[in-house]
Amino acid sequence: MKIAVFEIEDWERKLFDQLSDKHTIEYCDEPLTSENASQFTDANVICAFIYSNLSQNILQQFNQLELIATRSTGFDQIDTTYCQQHNIKVCNVPNYGEHTVAEHVFALLLALSHRVVDAVDRTRKGDFSFQGLQGFDLLGKTLGVIGTGAIGRCVISIAKGLRMNVVAYEQNPREELASQLGFRYAQMSEVLASADIITLHVPANKKTYHLLSDEQFSQMKDGVVLINTTRGSVVDIKALLQALATGKVAAAGLDVLPEEFVMHHESELLKSLVHKQNNLEALLANQILLRLSNVIVTPHSAFNTYEARTRILDTTIDNIMSFCQGKPQNVVID
Repeated sequence: MKIAVFEIEDWERKLFDQLSDKHTIEYCDEPLTSENASQFTDANVICAFIYSNLSQNILQQFNQLELIATRSTGFDQIDTTYCQQHNIKVCNVPNYGEHTVAEHVFALLLALSHRVVDAVDRTRKGDFSFQGLQGFDLLGKTLGVIGTGAIGRCVISIAKGLRMNVVAYEQNPREELASQLGFRYAQMSEVLASADIITLHVPANKKTYHLLSDEQFSQMKDGVVLINTTRGSVVDIKALLQALATGKVAAAGLDVLPEEFVMHHESELLKSLVHKQNNLEALLANQILLRLSNVIVTPHSAFNTYEARTRILDTTIDNIMSFCQGKPQNVVID
């Protein structure tokens, strides 16, 4: 098998080298893009992360492709319809560090609640005044958790440790889980209306596209705080800007944005402007969010601890080895 590995760092190559005895491996530090795809078109396996372009236009150049091994849980960046039509299997990493992402949720929330970014910027300039930096306690606040999968459950556990009240929405509630962790389930409208802070933990798909839009923001408390570590498409970015402008949303901590791939690559941003291939309004909204003092944006890095990334790599390598042995695992598209 010829395996093309994208978005790879030097320390990660050592783990993939264990496949080199039986397979040919080509590494690329950059994501798979329209500019570099032609160098790898004879690959049987593509192993990529979140910023690679796995659209039909790219994939159709790979006429020997059998497997896409994404080093992520989500696979919305992959044209799954094309893969199904061309018998290309897609494997993911279903669990790698739910507590890792949950910790990042609270890193964002505590940074907002204690005005950490503004405070650090101020002291670095030699200004030790605390005027204008007043924050708020998490103790006693109500956290609204949308989605109680593995990450959502870890978020709830941490919130209970901080003595917060938790109300959650889930399509298929698990009352035994609610009893065990000490929270309650409610309808989405009630969660939105009662929560002081809302955090999102749902997959990106057609059902969750713009799950939070104008209607949902209108149901929230004035001055609510929003945390999103899932996918940018789950929030209508223009509706969020409007909610921030009116004070409906007091602050936001975002690890994800719509059109992330374009934001990540200047060449793709330039093409978008020239060919209008992407949502230019979303790109403009992203730029505004980056400049708002009550918004913290991190670069889709909630997963990025050594331990979590090592688990991702171990599972991905197992996925590739299992596929080559005719026993594919963690298959999301068959």
